[in-house]
Amino acid sequence: MCPKKATVIYNQPAAGRYSRLGEDKAELGVMDAQKAVHKALGDLGYEVEKVPLSPPLEKVRESISNLKADVIFNLFEGFMDSPETEPAIAEMLVDLKIPYTGCPPEILSFALDKPRTKAVLAANGIQTPRYQVLTPDTLSTFNLDFPCIVKPGGEDASHGISENSVVKDAAALARQVKLISEEYGGRALVEEFVDGREFNITVLGTKDLDVLPISEIIFMLPPGLPRILTFGAKWEPKSPYFDATKAVCPADIDISLRDEIGRIARQTFGLLGGSGYARVDFRVNDKGPQVIEINPNPDISPGTGAARQAKASGLTYSQFIDKLIALAMRRDTK
Repeated sequence: MCPKKATVIYNQPAAGRYSRLGEDKAELGVMDAQKAVHKALGDLGYEVEKVPLSPPLEKVRESISNLKADVIFNLFEGFMDSPETEPAIAEMLVDLKIPYTGCPPEILSFALDKPRTKAVLAANGIQTPRYQVLTPDTLSTFNLDFPCIVKPGGEDASHGISENSVVKDAAALARQVKLISEEYGGRALVEEFVDGREFNITVLGTKDLDVLPISEIIFMLPPGLPRILTFGAKWEPKSPYFDATKAVCPADIDISLRDEIGRIARQTFGLLGGSGYARVDFRVNDKGPQVIEINPNPDISPGTGAARQAKASGLTYSQFIDKLIALAMRRDTK
């Protein structure tokens, strides 16, 4: 019997805005993921084809319409400077009616509109930090309590997050809102900063949702640096954050907090139309767990959060990839 056919699709890295900002390493990370997934699929007995995607979208639509596979492993994260193309490609996969891994376009679109996501969560009783969307022209409407964190409203991979992102006064707020508005899409998401323990958890499933063991981010930063996961913490070995942030999995937490984080993560994923896999990030203080953000289709390279949590649950990397494929096959693509 011939092995099953799998096609791995991913975005071909290219120069663009992130290169100018010195943040292109996050985009290059997809290459590590596609290599690891390709090997795992081969180990699982699949006949594997890799298809790197490049703009324009019309060209991609033609390429995707010609795919012949039993399952498509979707590692596409959006074209450089065009994050909105990530859900657009997922929409094409839905139309193709071939099982595909990861999340549907609806939740991918939510993830690119963090204020909209937070509004849905708050409306459904899920704690998330108080926030405003600001531009340099609307700074006078600021009505939150300092300190705040200023971040892009539609990015992932910690783009735009640095040690300057946590602001404690109006001057620093104005500086960061101007920077984010100019470089990351015209608006800044400003949140009241929750200086508590930081956890993240991977949710898996279609209708019945499971969670993997929780990770905690341990900060060992010099005095004066805010306890946040900056871009440098994830991607820049020379950054003071890189070696001073450590993920511990499974996290050392009591059962009640573990169960509460898991419950909220499943609820968050379900509310936003999740199906496949996503990572939900939390801060926990005396008010309890607060959802910072949700990241559908997170990086699954070996050594990243989702892969680390899968390993803590007892899965090998190949078994983790097989589980993601099983979820894809279970989902109705009609």
